[in-house]
Amino acid sequence: MPGEESILRRGLEAFAELGYDHASARELARRLGVSHNFINDRYGSKAAFWRAVVEFALGAQLAGMPQVDPSLDDAEQLRQIISNFYRTAADAPLVGRLFVDELNRDTERLDYLYTHYIGPVLQTITACVDRLVASGRMAPIPVDVFFFAVIPPVSGMVDVPLARRLGRPALSSPQQLTATADALATLVVNGMLATGADGRR
Repeated sequence: MPGEESILRRGLEAFAELGYDHASARELARRLGVSHNFINDRYGSKAAFWRAVVEFALGAQLAGMPQVDPSLDDAEQLRQIISNFYRTAADAPLVGRLFVDELNRDTERLDYLYTHYIGPVLQTITACVDRLVASGRMAPIPVDVFFFAVIPPVSGMVDVPLARRLGRPALSSPQQLTATADALATLVVNGMLATGADGRR
């Protein structure tokens, strides 16, 4: 019997590759190397197993994000938060694939992701954004526009085959990935700051 961590990691691989709907209980059992009724016996349902996989993957990802210095300027705090997000995405590309699949589906799973992960992270970010808007350094941005300005550049961290075709070295060092994350975050934040509330172009 595989250990718990191995089961959850293989579950993440299956959901990321197949998507929730195509990851049947039988296929999951085959990939996990367990009996066909294992998931129901251990977790209660496929949905409960999916939540366990997400808690395992995203919990570790969020716990591993570096802390941002609260004494920094709001714009620099925002840049660091976004850069840290991009770096952790590069460390866990399967999580990104699972996330992207679920963001396009109006399901209870999306509600779960929003309540437990997306919402809390947005609260942290919007505190910086609200102060930047109040000071006139950033124009007001609807939350949905802000979210989709920040999220798509994650593909620059996880779409490795395409990145290689665009010139990224085949074996990127941790330092190179950090530099890429910082460059993407700087580009996003500078774009938001380019037009303040008092000087729209």
